[in-house]
Amino acid sequence: MLIPPKLSLYIHFPWCVRKCPYCDFNSHALKQSLDEAAYLAALQHDLEQDVADVWGRPVNTIFMGGGTPSLFSAEAMQSLLQHVRAVLPLRPDAEVTMEVNPGSQEFDQFGGYLEAGINRLSFGIQSLDDQQLKKLGRIHDRQQAQQAVQLARQAGFDNFNLDLMFGLPGQSLQAAKEDLLRLLDWAPTHVSYYQLTIEPNTLFAVKTPEGLPDVDLQHDMYLQGREILAAHGFEQYEVSAYAQADRQCEHNLNYWQFGDYLGIGAGAHSKITLGHSGQIRRQAKQKHPATYQQQVGHPKRIVEQRFLDASNLPFEFLLNHLRLKAPFTWEKYHAVTGLDSQSLRDAFEQQVPADWYVMDETQLQLTETGFLMSDAILQNFI
Repeated sequence: MLIPPKLSLYIHFPWCVRKCPYCDFNSHALKQSLDEAAYLAALQHDLEQDVADVWGRPVNTIFMGGGTPSLFSAEAMQSLLQHVRAVLPLRPDAEVTMEVNPGSQEFDQFGGYLEAGINRLSFGIQSLDDQQLKKLGRIHDRQQAQQAVQLARQAGFDNFNLDLMFGLPGQSLQAAKEDLLRLLDWAPTHVSYYQLTIEPNTLFAVKTPEGLPDVDLQHDMYLQGREILAAHGFEQYEVSAYAQADRQCEHNLNYWQFGDYLGIGAGAHSKITLGHSGQIRRQAKQKHPATYQQQVGHPKRIVEQRFLDASNLPFEFLLNHLRLKAPFTWEKYHAVTGLDSQSLRDAFEQQVPADWYVMDETQLQLTETGFLMSDAILQNFI
């Protein structure tokens, strides 16, 4: 029987002011007044139905994502987190993150969010160039973004992430550099620096913006960004995640280290190691907010369920761990999958170029080249 790993809680808030054309997350433009009470009741009911699968296990982190969770009031968040604490044993010093859209006008509630128990914020900045923000369909400008960060800091938040994109339409290498340097002037503790990608089923997939940088320029932007962030004291610990000392996102680390997470809310996903059997189960909830709220007390709230086994566990494990710069041990691989490591070692020796990884009797770590080629490595295990 597998020993369950660390447990996190993810809470999804599916509404936003306006759907961005590049976004492929489960988010829906808010077309009428927000019924906080109805959605909170649904979340609480959802959680209560899932508790039996994680009974007695401490929750180490909470992440509230979307959509735009900050459309909900501080009072709503306080009520929700009180219910979580009543139902689950939440670690006293748990990292509790909430995503914030700088244009959603919750600035006067930052103090209330902090009092509710939220201790980390993640701002969807994306760019500090107002023209690029318009192209990306964002509802904020540079000044609003700066104001939001300043007010959060004044309210008492000292741990926050700023998202920034590169590879934007018509963006030059110099423009990408200036955008990042301006962002660093705001002294974040964590930066998510990632490339704009055109995802299926998005507005950008239907009408791709003109002037996107070519692959070589995108690569130069990525390397330039890593160099700038390192010079400013940020350590890259994941493909797009950079943190000051001891400021890594513990919640996301748990994902990438193949930990467990319980997901509640419209479209939320879960990955749970079941204590009674040791099986690893993935689930997904109803995506549309109205359907989710209608079905939350019914088995139909779950629209996808599958169990991982020896045929897909190696890929699932690597899909997460290979995003990290840190090595993983064979002991960890066996502990969370129940599988012997020899077949995975053999696969690396037979299918992955030798200069892409370093492997010994205790662990495996990607080289710098391997880290940049992690997607290509994964193709061997699909």
